[in-house]
Amino acid sequence: MSNGLIPATILTGFLGSGKTTLLKRVLTETHGQKIAVIENEFGEENIDNDILVADTEEQIIQMSNGCVCCTIREDLRSTLSDLAERRRKGLIAFDRVVIETTGLADPGPVAQTFFMDDEIAESYLLDSVLTLVDAVHADEQLNTRQEARRQVGFADRLFISKSDLAPAAALDALQYRLRQMNPRAPQRSVHFGEVAIAEIFDLKGFNLSTKLDIDPDFLADQAHAHDHHHHHDGEACDHPSHHAHDDDVKSFVFRAKRPFSPAKLEDFLGSVVQVYGPKMLRYKGVLYMKGSDRKVVFQGVHQLMGSDLGPKWAPGEDKLSKLVFIGIDLPRDILEQGLEQCLV
Repeated sequence: MSNGLIPATILTGFLGSGKTTLLKRVLTETHGQKIAVIENEFGEENIDNDILVADTEEQIIQMSNGCVCCTIREDLRSTLSDLAERRRKGLIAFDRVVIETTGLADPGPVAQTFFMDDEIAESYLLDSVLTLVDAVHADEQLNTRQEARRQVGFADRLFISKSDLAPAAALDALQYRLRQMNPRAPQRSVHFGEVAIAEIFDLKGFNLSTKLDIDPDFLADQAHAHDHHHHHDGEACDHPSHHAHDDDVKSFVFRAKRPFSPAKLEDFLGSVVQVYGPKMLRYKGVLYMKGSDRKVVFQGVHQLMGSDLGPKWAPGEDKLSKLVFIGIDLPRDILEQGLEQCLV
């Protein structure tokens, strides 16, 4: 990478979802990349001991294929800065970092580390959050653990493991459920951790890109919901299994053809983030702003929000704002009314 920043990937997922299998494969395969893995584990079982010996004095272990592993005994920030310093001094070589969080961790604070801390931001570039979902146990985990739902809401990409062990109808319902929670994240079924390296790295999930990827099926579901919101409980619906869950992690998309007033929008988003920041997992938008011939892109994690000027609107292109919000119990009506009021 020309700018010299070290790309970082956060790997999260439910206990038993196969994170270790996936990591092992990434670590032992010969792909020519030197990867530093940070195990952000507290008292949980680490990568199998044949790979990591937790008792060694040295926190950092070199692997046979040049990968580096370390178990965090202190906070993530100091580990990252220590690794970057060793790399600068030529003591260890690695191309990228993968942080594996515990099965019950909220990836939010881990992601925020890359934006809050100048020293970390000068060395690293957060690439994406990947979440592994266990097809067999997902329903129960999503029903009972908010951390599991948060991990889904945070993801830039979802990998569904053990999908061959789940009945087709259950898998279909799970994928639908995940899409309602997070329409931004493409879903892939993976078998025994077999994922092409191209599907894991350089996904640019935190880029302020002018492309807003929202699952087209989700948008179809949304349109369907609007057309049919008059049917009563007893009436037939073509997705019976799909209405069984009302998760607290939800997403919605806001679209507008009228331009935003920049001052009003900034005020509104600023206040929303102050009030609801802890519950806002990921949000992203491509905006049509009054007085600008360029697209404006913005995105955020919890209370941290960034925006940037994108390319010019092309001649004849439909000018349209599109925003997606993913969060916990977000007051959709308040957000939608507030955004409407920011339109010119």
